[in-house]
Amino acid sequence: MSAHSSPDTARHSDQTYSAFQQTVSECLIRHRSILDVLSKFQEASARVNRAVAKAVTTCGCIQVDASKPQIPADISYWEIKQHMATHVKGEMCEHCVEVLEQEIGRALFYLAGLCDVFGLDLDRLVEDERKRIATLGVFNLT
Repeated sequence: MSAHSSPDTARHSDQTYSAFQQTVSECLIRHRSILDVLSKFQEASARVNRAVAKAVTTCGCIQVDASKPQIPADISYWEIKQHMATHVKGEMCEHCVEVLEQEIGRALFYLAGLCDVFGLDLDRLVEDERKRIATLGVFNLT
């Protein structure tokens, strides 16, 4: 459990994931085929990307200012984070946040649908991944 969560928060999250996965299972009717679920999940992920792109190119509430990070050669691996940036300048407006939240929600819907098709427990997957990240720390994605 992180420093910001308590046993009550973890229990609430577990109930939320279970309830969400159950609701998805009940609603996933027409697109229940694994091919539909996979393609819809990919489409939903693309729409998340598109929502961010539109916040930059259409709304203009945020900007992307990307360049090669300038990382001093004489620092430790643990200090690198101080020299890394998100490249996002500004804050998303209320409308763009709402659109992004909707698209992330849709992606979560199809992720839960994918779990449902294969009989996977989203609660367990999230908890197992949390433990893996906590154990491996900064090496979790290498």
